[in-house]
Amino acid sequence: MSIFSIPFEFVLFALTLTGIALFHKWTLPIALTGLAAITFFKLAVTGFQSGPGLAGLAAHALHEAPTLVNLFLLLTGFAVLARHFEESRIPDEMPALLPDDWTGGLWLLGLIFILSAFLDNIAAALIGGTVARRVFKGKVHIGYLAAIVAAANAGGSGSVIGDTTTTMMWVAGVSPLAVLKAFVGAGVAFFCFAIPASRQQHAYAPIIKDSPKGLTIDYTRVAITLSVLLAAVSVNVWGNANIPDLMGKIPALGLAVWAAIIATAAIRRPDWAAARDAVPGTIFLLALVTAASMMPVETLPAPSWQTAF
Repeated sequence: MSIFSIPFEFVLFALTLTGIALFHKWTLPIALTGLAAITFFKLAVTGFQSGPGLAGLAAHALHEAPTLVNLFLLLTGFAVLARHFEESRIPDEMPALLPDDWTGGLWLLGLIFILSAFLDNIAAALIGGTVARRVFKGKVHIGYLAAIVAAANAGGSGSVIGDTTTTMMWVAGVSPLAVLKAFVGAGVAFFCFAIPASRQQHAYAPIIKDSPKGLTIDYTRVAITLSVLLAAVSVNVWGNANIPDLMGKIPALGLAVWAAIIATAAIRRPDWAAARDAVPGTIFLLALVTAASMMPVETLPAPSWQTAF
């Protein structure tokens, strides 16, 4: 079933995204409703790539489960990690390190870009958002927030350890050097959005001039933050180099992050409420990811510069 040669699943997905864009106060109910509609349509009409009916749905769910569990653990774990980083007082020190004019916002986006080349873009965006909230006194423009997300995604595009998509390509046998050239396009894109977003943020709420007096950095929390990030990067690199098949079957990254958080909990107590607060947003994202996994991508045109454009 299609509309103007467009499979109806894509129409339902587009309507879901449109509803989220227009009614952003009800994003979670809209995402769940869209997922339910797509699932029902697949059950009743087209079936799943793994087969028709409930058996096909069960097989699809089993195939996607490691990715979804991994994403859940990463999102909630990085929310706890971001709170560790915030309580280390490093974000309070950032105004002393960043320029006072609009280039301060540009430098912050650049740091997020670099960080996401070594770390999952979700973590880079959360850490960058934590710093931005502090240096702009909680007044972060929606355009700059979008730039944070864009920088976090762009920075991981040319690195096989910085983005789930490029990691999957590495697992499939693509050389890390083959994706490195993506940094060319990502770099051009970065300056296209980062400069206007930084200027917009500066006009909306300039970066604070000075760090608070008597600031004391909690280096223990800094060490915990770095150890959790190191655990994630180490598992990502070692696992994909040595046990790539197993990495696709278990939520290794999420488990590594939570193992490191729990192992260091006796040194500094994490803010467990941060994980709880991240659950609604995590469910929202999981609903969209699950819906996207049901799209009949095999019906799309062959890749070319025209389709990419």
